[in-house]
Amino acid sequence: MSMATRPDTQSPALYVADSHDLIRVHGARVNNLKDVSVEIPKRRLTVFTGVSGSGKSSLVFGTIAAESQRMINETYSAFVQGFMPTLARPEVDVLEGLTTAIIVDQQRMGADPRSTVGTATDANAMLRILFSRLGQPYIGPPTAFAFNVPRRTASGVMSVDKGKGERIVVRKAVYHGGMCARCEGRGTVSDIDLAQLYDDSKAIGDGAFTIPGWKQDSFWTTRVYAESGILDPNKPIREFTEKEMRDFLYGESTKVKVDGVNLTYEGLIPKIQKSMLSKDKESLQPHIRAFVERAVTFTSCPECGGSRLSAEARSSKIKGISIADACAMQISDLAGWVRGLDEPSVAPLLKSLGETLDSFVGIGLGYLSLDRPSGTLSGGEGQRVKMIRHLGSSLTDTTYVFDEPTTGLHPHDIQRMNDLLLLLLRDKGNTVLVVEHKPEAIAIADHVVDLGPRAGADGGEVVFEGTLEGLRDSGTLTGRHLDDRAALKEAVRKPKGHLEIRGASTHNLQNVDVDIPLGVLCVVTGVAGSGKSSLIHGSVARRDGVVAVDQSPIKGSRRSNPATYTGLLDPIRNAFAKANGVKPALFSANSEGACPNCNGAGVIYTDLAVMAGVATTCEDCEGKRFQASVLEYRLGGRDISEVLAMPVDEAKEFFGAGEARVPAAHRVLERLSDVGLGYLAIGRPLTTLSGGERQRLKLAAHMAGKGGVYLLDEPTTGLHLADVENLLGLLDRLVDSGTSVIVVEHHQAVMAHADWIIDLGPGAGHDGGRIVFEGTPAALVAARSTLTGEHLAAYAGS
Repeated sequence: MSMATRPDTQSPALYVADSHDLIRVHGARVNNLKDVSVEIPKRRLTVFTGVSGSGKSSLVFGTIAAESQRMINETYSAFVQGFMPTLARPEVDVLEGLTTAIIVDQQRMGADPRSTVGTATDANAMLRILFSRLGQPYIGPPTAFAFNVPRRTASGVMSVDKGKGERIVVRKAVYHGGMCARCEGRGTVSDIDLAQLYDDSKAIGDGAFTIPGWKQDSFWTTRVYAESGILDPNKPIREFTEKEMRDFLYGESTKVKVDGVNLTYEGLIPKIQKSMLSKDKESLQPHIRAFVERAVTFTSCPECGGSRLSAEARSSKIKGISIADACAMQISDLAGWVRGLDEPSVAPLLKSLGETLDSFVGIGLGYLSLDRPSGTLSGGEGQRVKMIRHLGSSLTDTTYVFDEPTTGLHPHDIQRMNDLLLLLLRDKGNTVLVVEHKPEAIAIADHVVDLGPRAGADGGEVVFEGTLEGLRDSGTLTGRHLDDRAALKEAVRKPKGHLEIRGASTHNLQNVDVDIPLGVLCVVTGVAGSGKSSLIHGSVARRDGVVAVDQSPIKGSRRSNPATYTGLLDPIRNAFAKANGVKPALFSANSEGACPNCNGAGVIYTDLAVMAGVATTCEDCEGKRFQASVLEYRLGGRDISEVLAMPVDEAKEFFGAGEARVPAAHRVLERLSDVGLGYLAIGRPLTTLSGGERQRLKLAAHMAGKGGVYLLDEPTTGLHLADVENLLGLLDRLVDSGTSVIVVEHHQAVMAHADWIIDLGPGAGHDGGRIVFEGTPAALVAARSTLTGEHLAAYAGS
């Protein structure tokens, strides 16, 4: 019997495969990148730094990760690719050494009302299987515990022909589901104020509806009620009979024809519920959201108590705990309960579920519960929830791409993030690419790529590659600011009053009483999950005179830009119209002035089905978006396309004096410059802005609000170390102008700069929700009585 010979494994250098240890990028030109070439070591942790807008995301996400995903998608059949997003090849000359990329970005998680932390991480799926196997009494398969599956019963007659004559069988089938029938698995029911929907003194045909977007000539809204023949359009609503009112408010779906168009008539209440209330409130447009908040009261469902589950699903229990009880537990407590179950028949399931729940705790999210709606998570929480499934992954030689994973993390939590996620994934043999600003995360890098030297058109270049020590000595903007430490204020401002909060009990708050000082810079801090957002957004944000800037993302298409988002374009259009004696609509690329060939988009899109679509510059307008006749009109010697191509600082000078002086436009541009966006072209599409640029653009837009109190939720998100200094200067100017500023923040530089600090804790979830410190930053450092105090003392070198 011959023995198989083993290959010589003593000289691995002989294998050509071992030489592919770099990701090579040459000639990258995505967005503002200027023919960037870089070599990134595989199976190492590489951090990409640089000011906001310098090109970090364009290189990491828009080039490396995008091409990896595109090439993977091309391995599927054309049929499968038809159901997947089509991706164009990034503008780059050479990309070599790519591996499969797993992207964990800061995009908000799905805002569907039935999407929860449990459904987003598959923890709910495992719990449903567990209860279907062990729950007593037995009520059915896993779907019987699913709040997004209704219980259905079907009955009918079936003919069976088995060759011996036809047989008739009467059959009844039950399809198990755990959805609460009253709230349809949403956990809340809505009570609508009818006075906000219509003016009952008017007739439907005379403009009775007061719902946003319901125009009098719209087929799909007003006209279907006025011309369906079901209601009298000339009769005031208050004079409707009981039957007419029932048909108007709750009528069942009926096919009708209006002016030759086939439409569906249904009652006003179900129509509003389907069009507005079936969506997550945070995903609605601002004016629609304001209407919903005004017209609709959401209360916990009386049938299921907010658990979303039917009585039958709640009746099955394991050791006295129902699936609704398990999902409502704090995850750290649920993990302990699962560990206490000793059932050999489901041992693999218990092991997998336990590991998932332990991952939540390890990554600092043990304070959440599985029934928490995913739409209510902050950007940082949502990103960490997406990371959960990767912690226990057995994949190696994969590229993990993270976008500021420390967002929303207290300095105490950042160390855990570094050890439990980034270093763990690297040590398994994976390539980890991280876009980051925090020095604590940059410090663990094996390799650093610094982009700059500035932002926008002044960025897009690699200004440093190498080690952390090399970055410190490099003289780049990041290198100079890496070891910055803000000194504690020697003198703090005195408050001019207080904003009282009494008995706050939102989420995990434990009847908190606190006085927030006014007329000063007040920072609210604490570990993630300690109750900061619950306190501020639950008790302060909705008060009169408060302008709240939260973390919700800017919504906008390629046609949206800083000029449209901030309202800057309106005074500019009016100025052009007045100077040339024409209509303002001519100076809008979305209206009469649009190029007819590209409809004001500036590019022509060609859809190639399963292949990436092609966008080519419009030949008629040469990408300027306007008709040639419109570009003949000028203001101060510039046409509208040239004005929209101006950076903020240039536009500020242009509209600040001389023939083109427009005070309204100049005020908006000053706010944009104040938040550090002086380099940004006012007509640049919002879709091309970085996270930090969007955050500051949103802040500039809200600064126009008339309020005595500004509430900012983590304004340092996406900001470079150098940009934080500019932000602190802006906050000082706001306070010195007489505005009270309340900031929810983890960044130690902002804490050190505060006049007053309110620290929540001591821990997260039910271990938090209490005020553990109130006072000046110096007093917090001197006391060192909280985790925040310890980290601030270390940061300030005290």
